[in-house]
Amino acid sequence: MAECLLLSINMNIQSQPREQWISWLILFSLMLTWGSSFILMKKALLTFSGTEVGLLRIVLTFLFLVPFSIRYIKKIDRKYFWPLFISGIIGSVIPALLFAIAETRIESGLAGTLNSLTPLFTLIIGLAFYGFRTRWINVLGVFIGLVGATGLMISSSGNHLGGEFWYSFLVVIASVCYAINVNLVKKYFQGLDSMQITVMTFFYIGIPTLIWVLFFTRVPNLLWHHPDVWAGMGYLAILSIVGTGLALIAFNKLIKISSPVFASSVTYVIPIVAIMWGVLDGESFSLAYFLWMLLILGGVFLVNAQPRLVIKHD
Repeated sequence: MAECLLLSINMNIQSQPREQWISWLILFSLMLTWGSSFILMKKALLTFSGTEVGLLRIVLTFLFLVPFSIRYIKKIDRKYFWPLFISGIIGSVIPALLFAIAETRIESGLAGTLNSLTPLFTLIIGLAFYGFRTRWINVLGVFIGLVGATGLMISSSGNHLGGEFWYSFLVVIASVCYAINVNLVKKYFQGLDSMQITVMTFFYIGIPTLIWVLFFTRVPNLLWHHPDVWAGMGYLAILSIVGTGLALIAFNKLIKISSPVFASSVTYVIPIVAIMWGVLDGESFSLAYFLWMLLILGGVFLVNAQPRLVIKHD
């Protein structure tokens, strides 16, 4: 009996689709990477303004990915130029600016928590505009995760947003942008792999952003005359290379092998890491956080319940 049980367990494990295991591995890696991005932004804001942090994040990611773009620039069909450019503006430039500006007034843990609204917006936008369909169990998972995220948000903000409401709302807008972009990638970039999407997106948006930073901000002057600001550049380099460049390659891969809602559900677990970093940096923590985190993780499992969100074909 024991041998039969072990054989059954072994067969069940082997029967799991390879892509599902890859999806969970990417999800866990993104949780650690993006959960740490908020504390890195907080540190960079000690040196630069919110707008400068957002723009430099795009520029440094672009510079990191430029060598890879040489490989793809002649291979990508011109029909993808505007979709990739629009995806870069909606999914990278606007959120980078909004998050950095928001963190000038709200805690990093709260910013990470508010970001967990993304799966709800992803589901709503996908159903309303992109012809996606889903089951009630996936919707239930989104709302359970949202309840956990909301509870975590309330707990981490001291039960009120107070005068910082509008800065918190900037994160909500950024989450809507992420949700739109997730659906764009799933719907329109089936002919491109995750590396091509990420590299060429930043190539198209990186050039104008670099020009803006060089000629219309105080960044060059700061770097030349104030050597101490290079510490802030170090935080931004880590944020840009690992938290944006490499993470987006993994995230676009996750979108293509899973579903938009499951991919965006990474934002449910990001607050766990973000708040832990915040605690290490002196931000508050309570036992209630742990309970909300468990609820969030439960929502992620339900979002991943089969069958996952798919596209309806005419």
